[in-house]
Amino acid sequence: MTALTRALRRKSSRRIAAVGVVAAGALVLSACSDNGDDMSGMDHGSTASATATAEPGKSAAAEDFNDADVTFAQMMIPHHEQALEMAKLADGRASDSEIKELAAQIEKAQDPEIKTMQGWLKSWGKPTEMESMPGMDHSSHSGMDGMMSDEDMEELKAAKGTDFDKMFAEMMIEHHNGAIAMAEDEQKNGKNADAKKMADAIVEGQSAEVEQLQSILDRL
Repeated sequence: MTALTRALRRKSSRRIAAVGVVAAGALVLSACSDNGDDMSGMDHGSTASATATAEPGKSAAAEDFNDADVTFAQMMIPHHEQALEMAKLADGRASDSEIKELAAQIEKAQDPEIKTMQGWLKSWGKPTEMESMPGMDHSSHSGMDGMMSDEDMEELKAAKGTDFDKMFAEMMIEHHNGAIAMAEDEQKNGKNADAKKMADAIVEGQSAEVEQLQSILDRL
């Protein structure tokens, strides 16, 4: 074999090897690209799906209530509790049949509402009692709109007959007006649909009872 022939064969062999390397590299790159696209699509898809699922749920929970809803429930619970205490005093003390019926009506309406509001606060992760407000007697909540003082409650307990009926009507009008003001604040500033619905019911129901109590006072 001549030197020229050997040189041509070596050059041809290098060219074939180079072509083989390029072809193999192309196959590898193609395979990596395909696998990468599939995996990338799977990873991003699952991450995006998880994010899309988690974020709306978290957002919905965060937006389900606001501070006004919490304050409404925390203040209305003790307010209702005192109304129940006043209503229970009618048994054995009231002489007017309409006062007795109204007291029973108040118990029937407000006791379930207390349990409902306690349930809201528990689900929201909030305490059922709010921190003391300036000027508020924390034991009796007498600084809250319409709340009776301990002395007022003692006077009502000591009264009987027509005296009780008149005192009950006067106190409950003031008490209801306080609840109506609190409910109206919830109507304006609240966010939770259930809390706002209860506020609507309180405004409507207790406004009607205020009118009834005033008519009782007018005839006593």
